[in-house]
Amino acid sequence: MEPAAQRAALEALMGEHGTSFAELSRVIGRNPAYLQQYVRRGSPRELAERDRALLARYFGVPEARLGGREDESLCEVARLDIGASAGPGRMAEGEARRRPGMLSHALLRELGVRADAASMIRVEGESMEPTLSDGDEILVDRDRREVRGKSGIFVIRLDGTLMVKRLRIALGGIEVVSDNPDWPVRLCRPSEVEVIGRVAWLGRALV
Repeated sequence: MEPAAQRAALEALMGEHGTSFAELSRVIGRNPAYLQQYVRRGSPRELAERDRALLARYFGVPEARLGGREDESLCEVARLDIGASAGPGRMAEGEARRRPGMLSHALLRELGVRADAASMIRVEGESMEPTLSDGDEILVDRDRREVRGKSGIFVIRLDGTLMVKRLRIALGGIEVVSDNPDWPVRLCRPSEVEVIGRVAWLGRALV
């Protein structure tokens, strides 16, 4: 990537995240005017590798986005700035993207998930305990939206609420199931349930 394109890429990321030159300069341990001079005046001509790595980490993007070498082992996965309720539910007026996640190509191949069809989203609530816990981040395969055979865990929209539930085929429709036995099973007509995608993987912090 040419130096001018690198500067443009940094400025575009700043616009996406509403970040100032002074704030970013502090992130990399430079004086407040350092990145403004870099973008506006081309001084320095290119970012130091350390500075580029810190900025990429701050924005949650691969270094290649800022002119570094492509890391072929990782790919960007869309993340949604909203939780899929595993509790009473909350209304979702529109899913907003946030900083993308990074997953390995090897993991996606093992899971059989295309990068373009993958999304990451948070779990909120306790109704899917012990399978899914509040705060877990799940990988959703949007290619797999058909409910058939054995039950599976899906992100769905029901009654205008985005939620994560186990779905299984039942006589007369689809059962929307919470793994926590304190939550009742709900029988719905297929037309009532919009299936966003099947949960393929979860990430969880150990405490």
